[in-house]
Amino acid sequence: MTSTSLSTAELRKPVVAAAAVREFARGGYHGATIADVARAAQISPAYVIKLFPAKERLFVTALETCFDRVVEALASGADRAVDQSPDGILEAMGDAYAHLIADRTLLMLQVHAQSVADLPEIGAALRAGLQQVVEFAQNRSGASDEAVQRFIAYGQLCHLIVTAQVDDLPEAWAQLLTLGIRHPE
Repeated sequence: MTSTSLSTAELRKPVVAAAAVREFARGGYHGATIADVARAAQISPAYVIKLFPAKERLFVTALETCFDRVVEALASGADRAVDQSPDGILEAMGDAYAHLIADRTLLMLQVHAQSVADLPEIGAALRAGLQQVVEFAQNRSGASDEAVQRFIAYGQLCHLIVTAQVDDLPEAWAQLLTLGIRHPE
């Protein structure tokens, strides 16, 4: 019988990834530094560089962590759906996602990723994450292509409403944009 033990690096990578999610969500790719991530992870910048030799790689790892958490939330929502019809499952997944992004960290990381998607490695990771979400929503819900497209489009509208802080504006245009959309506090 053999036992498997994780190396210090294997144990530290998830801690650094979680710190990277928070720091890149706060400052974006250009605003957050490896030193910021190291400080948040309570390790040296040199050790972060040893684990993730390039800032792009660190950002990509944070983005992959983000999309894994998104899919976990969608799965949890789908599992709790009272109405197991395709539309019912999509609605439950949307509600779970709205609760997930209530703290804005994962939402802001996605927004920052979109702003630097022209960097090849980050653009590829963003597309892979979107693919993961779309395919999960389609496969788990069994919904039509059109329903899944509306689900994703509605999610992007929710991103816009939250990031632009439109949800409580009294102007007619803002009321139109947010009609029927409420996010958890």
